[in-house]
Amino acid sequence: MKIPELKIGNITIKIPIVQGGMGVKVSLSSLASAVTNAGGMGTISSIGLGDIEKSKNEFEKESREALVREIRKARTQTDGYLAVNIMGVLSNAEDLVITAVKEGIKFIVYGAGIPFRLPAIVPDSSVNLIPIISSARVVKIILKNWDRTYNRIPAALILEGPHAGGHLGFSLEQLDDIDNNSLEKILPEVLEVIRPYEEKYDKKIPIITAGGIYTGSDIARMLSLGASGVQMATRFVCTEECDVADVYKQAYINVKKEDIQIIKSPVGMPGRAIRNKFLIDLETMEKKTIKCPFRCLTLCDAKNAQYCIAVALVNSFNGDLDNGLLFCGSNAYRIDKIMSVKELFAELIAGIEAV
Repeated sequence: MKIPELKIGNITIKIPIVQGGMGVKVSLSSLASAVTNAGGMGTISSIGLGDIEKSKNEFEKESREALVREIRKARTQTDGYLAVNIMGVLSNAEDLVITAVKEGIKFIVYGAGIPFRLPAIVPDSSVNLIPIISSARVVKIILKNWDRTYNRIPAALILEGPHAGGHLGFSLEQLDDIDNNSLEKILPEVLEVIRPYEEKYDKKIPIITAGGIYTGSDIARMLSLGASGVQMATRFVCTEECDVADVYKQAYINVKKEDIQIIKSPVGMPGRAIRNKFLIDLETMEKKTIKCPFRCLTLCDAKNAQYCIAVALVNSFNGDLDNGLLFCGSNAYRIDKIMSVKELFAELIAGIEAV
Protein backbone atom coordinates (compact mmCIF):
# COMPACT_ATOMS: atom_id res chain seq x y z
CA MET A 1 0.00 0.00 0.00
CA LYS A 2 1.32 3.43 -0.94
CA ILE A 3 1.34 5.59 2.16
CA PRO A 4 -0.73 8.77 1.67
CA GLU A 5 0.29 12.10 3.13
CA LEU A 6 -1.91 13.78 5.72
CA LYS A 7 -2.95 17.27 4.65
CA ILE A 8 -4.39 19.57 7.31
CA GLY A 9 -5.11 23.09 6.14
CA ASN A 10 -2.12 24.18 4.09
CA ILE A 11 0.30 21.90 5.95
CA THR A 12 1.30 18.41 4.79
CA ILE A 13 2.38 15.68 7.19
CA LYS A 14 4.51 13.13 5.32
CA ILE A 15 3.43 10.08 7.34
CA PRO A 16 -0.25 10.09 8.41
CA ILE A 17 0.52 9.36 12.06
CA VAL A 18 -0.33 11.81 14.83
CA GLN A 19 1.21 11.22 18.25
CA GLY A 20 -1.51 11.71 20.83
CA GLY A 21 -1.12 14.27 23.59
CA MET A 22 -0.57 12.48 26.89
CA GLY A 23 -0.66 14.16 30.27
CA VAL A 24 0.55 14.60 32.84
CA LYS A 25 3.99 15.34 31.30
CA VAL A 26 4.07 12.11 29.28
CA SER A 27 4.34 13.79 25.90
CA LEU A 28 6.65 16.76 26.08
CA SER A 29 9.20 18.33 23.75
CA SER A 30 11.54 15.34 23.47
CA LEU A 31 8.87 12.92 22.25
CA ALA A 32 6.97 15.45 20.14
CA SER A 33 10.07 16.64 18.27
CA ALA A 34 11.22 13.05 17.61
CA VAL A 35 7.82 12.15 16.11
CA THR A 36 7.86 15.23 13.91
CA ASN A 37 11.39 14.44 12.76
CA ALA A 38 10.24 10.91 11.85
CA GLY A 39 7.63 12.41 9.50
CA GLY A 40 4.56 12.39 11.75
CA MET A 41 2.85 15.06 13.82
CA GLY A 42 4.36 15.39 17.28
CA THR A 43 2.14 16.68 20.08
CA ILE A 44 3.06 18.45 23.30
CA SER A 45 0.51 17.95 26.08
CA SER A 46 -0.27 21.15 27.97
CA ILE A 47 -1.89 19.23 30.83
CA GLY A 48 -0.48 19.41 34.36
CA LEU A 49 2.56 21.54 33.71
CA GLY A 50 2.02 23.72 36.80
CA ASP A 51 2.07 22.94 40.53
CA ILE A 52 -1.55 22.32 41.53
CA GLU A 53 -0.77 22.88 45.22
CA LYS A 54 -0.13 26.55 44.54
CA SER A 55 -2.71 29.27 44.09
CA LYS A 56 -4.74 29.49 40.89
CA ASN A 57 -2.75 32.48 39.63
CA GLU A 58 0.59 30.82 40.39
CA PHE A 59 -0.54 27.56 38.79
CA GLU A 60 -1.65 29.30 35.62
CA LYS A 61 1.57 31.33 35.45
CA GLU A 62 3.68 28.18 35.93
CA SER A 63 1.65 26.27 33.35
CA ARG A 64 1.97 29.06 30.80
CA GLU A 65 5.72 29.40 31.31
CA ALA A 66 6.28 25.64 31.21
CA LEU A 67 4.34 25.31 27.96
CA VAL A 68 6.43 28.08 26.40
CA ARG A 69 9.62 26.30 27.53
CA GLU A 70 8.51 22.98 26.05
CA ILE A 71 7.55 24.56 22.72
CA ARG A 72 10.82 26.45 22.48
CA LYS A 73 12.83 23.40 23.54
CA ALA A 74 11.11 21.32 20.86
CA ARG A 75 11.96 23.98 18.29
CA THR A 76 15.66 23.47 19.02
CA GLN A 77 15.21 19.79 18.13
CA THR A 78 13.01 19.98 15.03
CA ASP A 79 12.17 22.32 12.17
CA GLY A 80 8.83 20.62 11.60
CA TYR A 81 5.33 21.50 12.72
CA LEU A 82 4.14 20.66 16.23
CA ALA A 83 0.72 20.34 17.82
CA VAL A 84 -0.34 21.32 21.33
CA ASN A 85 -3.05 19.30 23.06
CA ILE A 86 -5.54 21.13 25.30
CA MET A 87 -8.19 19.64 27.59
CA GLY A 88 -11.33 21.75 27.55
CA VAL A 89 -12.05 20.93 31.21
CA LEU A 90 -8.82 22.61 32.36
CA SER A 91 -9.55 25.77 34.30
CA ASN A 92 -6.83 27.55 32.29
CA ALA A 93 -7.62 25.99 28.92
CA GLU A 94 -8.18 29.32 27.16
CA ASP A 95 -4.92 30.74 28.48
CA LEU A 96 -3.01 27.68 27.23
CA VAL A 97 -4.59 27.95 23.78
CA ILE A 98 -3.63 31.62 23.52
CA THR A 99 -0.10 30.88 24.76
CA ALA A 100 0.43 28.11 22.20
CA VAL A 101 -0.80 30.31 19.35
CA LYS A 102 1.45 33.18 20.45
CA GLU A 103 4.37 30.75 20.28
CA GLY A 104 3.54 30.03 16.64
CA ILE A 105 1.87 26.64 17.05
CA LYS A 106 -0.24 25.82 13.98
CA PHE A 107 -2.11 22.78 15.33
CA ILE A 108 -4.40 23.08 18.37
CA VAL A 109 -5.89 19.72 19.37
CA TYR A 110 -8.84 20.20 21.72
CA GLY A 111 -10.41 17.37 23.72
CA ALA A 112 -12.54 16.73 26.83
CA GLY A 113 -15.29 19.17 25.97
CA ILE A 114 -17.20 20.63 23.03
CA PRO A 115 -15.16 23.60 21.74
CA PHE A 116 -17.97 26.08 21.12
CA ARG A 117 -15.73 29.14 21.69
CA LEU A 118 -12.47 27.87 20.20
CA PRO A 119 -12.76 29.81 16.89
CA ALA A 120 -13.39 32.99 18.90
CA ILE A 121 -10.27 32.36 20.98
CA VAL A 122 -8.28 31.63 17.80
CA PRO A 123 -9.70 33.78 14.99
CA ASP A 124 -6.54 33.30 12.89
CA SER A 125 -7.62 30.81 10.22
CA SER A 126 -4.00 29.82 9.56
CA VAL A 127 -4.07 28.03 12.93
CA ASN A 128 -5.55 24.58 12.43
CA LEU A 129 -8.20 23.78 15.05
CA ILE A 130 -8.67 20.05 15.61
CA PRO A 131 -11.40 18.91 18.03
CA ILE A 132 -11.33 15.38 19.46
CA ILE A 133 -14.73 13.72 19.12
CA SER A 134 -16.25 10.29 19.80
CA SER A 135 -19.53 10.34 17.88
CA ALA A 136 -21.23 11.64 14.75
CA ARG A 137 -23.71 13.45 17.01
CA VAL A 138 -20.98 15.62 18.55
CA VAL A 139 -19.47 16.28 15.12
CA LYS A 140 -22.85 17.55 13.93
CA ILE A 141 -23.13 19.87 16.96
CA ILE A 142 -19.66 21.34 16.40
CA LEU A 143 -20.06 21.83 12.65
CA LYS A 144 -23.48 23.43 12.98
CA ASN A 145 -22.27 25.81 15.70
CA TRP A 146 -19.03 26.82 13.96
CA ASP A 147 -20.75 27.26 10.61
CA ARG A 148 -23.49 29.52 11.97
CA THR A 149 -21.44 31.46 14.50
CA TYR A 150 -18.01 31.78 12.90
CA ASN A 151 -18.44 30.82 9.24
CA ARG A 152 -15.68 28.29 9.83
CA ILE A 153 -15.16 24.52 10.02
CA PRO A 154 -12.50 22.47 11.84
CA ALA A 155 -9.25 21.91 9.98
CA ALA A 156 -9.50 18.23 10.94
CA LEU A 157 -11.22 15.98 13.48
CA ILE A 158 -9.72 13.29 15.68
CA LEU A 159 -12.24 10.49 16.07
CA GLU A 160 -11.37 8.63 19.27
CA GLY A 161 -12.85 5.17 19.68
CA PRO A 162 -13.57 3.15 22.83
CA HIS A 163 -10.19 1.36 22.90
CA ALA A 164 -8.25 4.55 23.65
CA GLY A 165 -6.37 5.27 26.86
CA GLY A 166 -7.06 7.93 29.46
CA HIS A 167 -10.39 9.69 29.65
CA LEU A 168 -12.97 8.36 27.21
CA GLY A 169 -15.90 10.05 25.53
CA PHE A 170 -18.18 7.07 26.09
CA SER A 171 -20.55 5.99 28.84
CA LEU A 172 -19.90 2.82 30.83
CA GLU A 173 -22.82 1.23 28.99
CA GLN A 174 -21.25 2.05 25.62
CA LEU A 175 -17.92 0.63 26.77
CA ASP A 176 -19.70 -2.60 27.68
CA ASP A 177 -20.93 -2.72 24.07
CA ILE A 178 -17.71 -1.90 22.25
CA ASP A 179 -18.66 -3.68 19.02
CA ASN A 180 -21.56 -1.27 18.43
CA ASN A 181 -19.38 1.73 19.30
CA SER A 182 -16.26 0.76 17.37
CA LEU A 183 -14.28 3.03 15.06
CA GLU A 184 -15.38 0.86 12.15
CA LYS A 185 -19.00 1.71 12.95
CA ILE A 186 -18.60 5.38 13.91
CA LEU A 187 -16.24 6.43 11.10
CA PRO A 188 -18.77 6.02 8.23
CA GLU A 189 -21.33 7.97 10.24
CA VAL A 190 -18.85 10.83 10.77
CA LEU A 191 -17.84 10.85 7.10
CA GLU A 192 -21.52 11.20 6.20
CA VAL A 193 -22.03 14.13 8.60
CA ILE A 194 -19.04 16.14 7.36
CA ARG A 195 -19.79 15.75 3.64
CA PRO A 196 -22.21 18.71 3.21
CA TYR A 197 -19.84 21.01 5.11
CA GLU A 198 -16.90 19.93 2.97
CA GLU A 199 -18.99 20.75 -0.09
CA LYS A 200 -20.14 24.11 1.28
CA TYR A 201 -16.61 25.26 2.16
CA ASP A 202 -14.92 23.37 -0.69
CA LYS A 203 -12.46 21.94 1.84
CA LYS A 204 -11.71 18.45 3.01
CA ILE A 205 -12.08 17.78 6.73
CA PRO A 206 -9.54 15.01 7.39
CA ILE A 207 -10.70 12.43 9.92
CA ILE A 208 -7.91 11.06 12.09
CA THR A 209 -8.93 7.88 13.89
CA ALA A 210 -7.61 6.99 17.33
CA GLY A 211 -7.95 4.30 19.96
CA GLY A 212 -6.61 0.75 19.80
CA ILE A 213 -4.50 1.34 16.68
CA TYR A 214 -1.30 -0.64 17.23
CA THR A 215 0.22 -1.97 14.01
CA GLY A 216 0.88 -0.77 10.48
CA SER A 217 -1.91 -3.06 9.28
CA ASP A 218 -4.27 -1.32 11.74
CA ILE A 219 -3.30 1.99 10.17
CA ALA A 220 -3.82 0.63 6.66
CA ARG A 221 -7.28 -0.63 7.64
CA MET A 222 -8.31 2.78 8.94
CA LEU A 223 -7.04 4.47 5.77
CA SER A 224 -8.96 1.97 3.63
CA LEU A 225 -12.16 2.81 5.55
CA GLY A 226 -11.86 6.51 4.74
CA ALA A 227 -9.68 7.93 7.51
CA SER A 228 -7.01 10.41 6.41
CA GLY A 229 -4.66 9.44 9.23
CA VAL A 230 -4.43 7.90 12.68
CA GLN A 231 -3.53 9.05 16.15
CA MET A 232 -1.45 6.78 18.37
CA ALA A 233 -0.44 7.39 21.97
CA THR A 234 0.12 4.19 23.96
CA ARG A 235 2.84 2.91 21.64
CA PHE A 236 4.88 6.07 22.11
CA VAL A 237 5.13 5.66 25.90
CA CYS A 238 7.74 2.91 25.55
CA THR A 239 10.06 4.92 23.34
CA GLU A 240 13.48 6.18 24.34
CA GLU A 241 12.38 9.76 23.76
CA CYS A 242 9.37 9.67 26.10
CA ASP A 243 10.17 11.58 29.29
CA VAL A 244 8.40 9.38 31.86
CA ALA A 245 10.37 7.43 34.47
CA ASP A 246 11.83 4.06 33.45
CA VAL A 247 9.55 2.24 35.92
CA TYR A 248 6.57 3.82 34.15
CA LYS A 249 7.68 2.29 30.85
CA GLN A 250 8.42 -1.04 32.55
CA ALA A 251 4.86 -1.11 33.91
CA TYR A 252 3.62 -1.04 30.31
CA ILE A 253 5.98 -3.85 29.34
CA ASN A 254 4.91 -5.96 32.33
CA VAL A 255 1.16 -5.42 32.12
CA LYS A 256 -1.13 -8.29 31.16
CA LYS A 257 -4.35 -7.89 29.21
CA GLU A 258 -6.47 -8.68 32.26
CA ASP A 259 -4.70 -5.90 34.22
CA ILE A 260 -6.11 -3.16 32.00
CA GLN A 261 -9.39 -1.84 33.39
CA ILE A 262 -12.01 0.86 33.08
CA ILE A 263 -12.07 3.27 36.01
CA LYS A 264 -14.28 6.16 37.04
CA SER A 265 -12.28 9.37 37.09
CA PRO A 266 -12.86 12.18 39.62
CA VAL A 267 -13.86 14.33 36.64
CA GLY A 268 -16.89 12.09 36.13
CA MET A 269 -15.67 10.38 32.96
CA PRO A 270 -14.67 6.75 32.43
CA GLY A 271 -11.00 6.12 31.81
CA ARG A 272 -8.75 3.19 30.90
CA ALA A 273 -5.78 2.47 33.13
CA ILE A 274 -3.42 -0.22 34.39
CA ARG A 275 -4.63 -1.99 37.52
CA ASN A 276 -1.82 -1.42 40.03
CA LYS A 277 -1.39 -1.06 43.79
CA PHE A 278 -2.87 2.43 43.67
CA LEU A 279 -6.14 1.27 42.10
CA ILE A 280 -6.29 -1.88 44.23
CA ASP A 281 -5.86 0.20 47.40
CA LEU A 282 -8.69 2.50 46.34
CA GLU A 283 -11.08 -0.45 46.38
CA THR A 284 -10.54 -1.02 50.09
CA MET A 285 -9.45 2.37 51.41
CA GLU A 286 -11.67 5.22 52.47
CA LYS A 287 -11.55 8.52 50.59
CA LYS A 288 -8.06 10.02 50.51
CA THR A 289 -7.56 13.48 51.97
CA ILE A 290 -7.47 15.91 49.09
CA LYS A 291 -5.92 19.34 49.25
CA CYS A 292 -7.52 21.36 46.49
CA PRO A 293 -6.73 25.11 46.51
CA PHE A 294 -8.87 25.47 43.37
CA ARG A 295 -10.38 23.19 40.76
CA CYS A 296 -7.70 22.77 38.10
CA LEU A 297 -10.28 20.63 36.26
CA THR A 298 -13.64 22.36 36.06
CA LEU A 299 -15.61 19.09 36.10
CA CYS A 300 -13.75 17.60 39.06
CA ASP A 301 -15.97 16.80 42.03
CA ALA A 302 -13.17 17.41 44.51
CA LYS A 303 -15.50 17.29 47.51
CA ASN A 304 -16.56 13.72 46.79
CA ALA A 305 -13.55 12.50 44.81
CA GLN A 306 -11.73 9.49 46.20
CA TYR A 307 -8.37 10.90 45.09
CA CYS A 308 -6.79 13.82 43.25
CA ILE A 309 -6.22 12.67 39.68
CA ALA A 310 -3.65 15.41 39.01
CA VAL A 311 -1.49 14.30 41.95
CA ALA A 312 -1.88 10.63 40.96
CA LEU A 313 -0.71 11.32 37.40
CA VAL A 314 2.25 13.41 38.58
CA ASN A 315 3.26 10.59 40.93
CA SER A 316 3.33 8.14 38.03
CA PHE A 317 5.39 10.50 35.88
CA ASN A 318 7.92 10.74 38.72
CA GLY A 319 8.04 6.96 39.13
CA ASP A 320 5.96 6.61 42.31
CA LEU A 321 3.63 3.99 40.83
CA ASP A 322 2.33 2.79 44.21
CA ASN A 323 0.65 6.17 44.54
CA GLY A 324 0.11 6.85 40.87
CA LEU A 325 -2.43 6.35 38.11
CA LEU A 326 -1.23 4.83 34.84
CA PHE A 327 -3.50 5.59 31.90
CA CYS A 328 -3.10 3.34 28.85
CA GLY A 329 -4.87 2.13 25.73
CA SER A 330 -6.42 -1.34 25.42
CA ASN A 331 -3.38 -2.73 23.57
CA ALA A 332 -0.73 -1.71 26.11
CA TYR A 333 -0.24 -5.37 27.03
CA ARG A 334 1.20 -6.03 23.56
CA ILE A 335 4.25 -3.84 24.17
CA ASP A 336 7.32 -5.92 25.02
CA LYS A 337 10.28 -3.60 24.61
CA ILE A 338 11.54 -0.03 24.51
CA MET A 339 12.58 1.32 21.14
CA SER A 340 13.38 4.66 19.55
CA VAL A 341 10.71 6.69 17.78
CA LYS A 342 12.65 6.17 14.55
CA GLU A 343 12.50 2.39 15.00
CA LEU A 344 8.80 2.49 15.80
CA PHE A 345 8.05 4.50 12.67
CA ALA A 346 10.09 2.09 10.56
CA GLU A 347 8.05 -0.81 11.95
CA LEU A 348 4.72 0.95 11.34
CA ILE A 349 5.65 2.10 7.83
CA ALA A 350 6.74 -1.43 6.89
CA GLY A 351 3.44 -2.72 8.21
CA ILE A 352 1.42 -0.27 6.13
CA GLU A 353 3.39 -0.96 2.98
CA ALA A 354 3.00 -4.72 3.44
CA VAL A 355 -0.79 -4.53 3.22
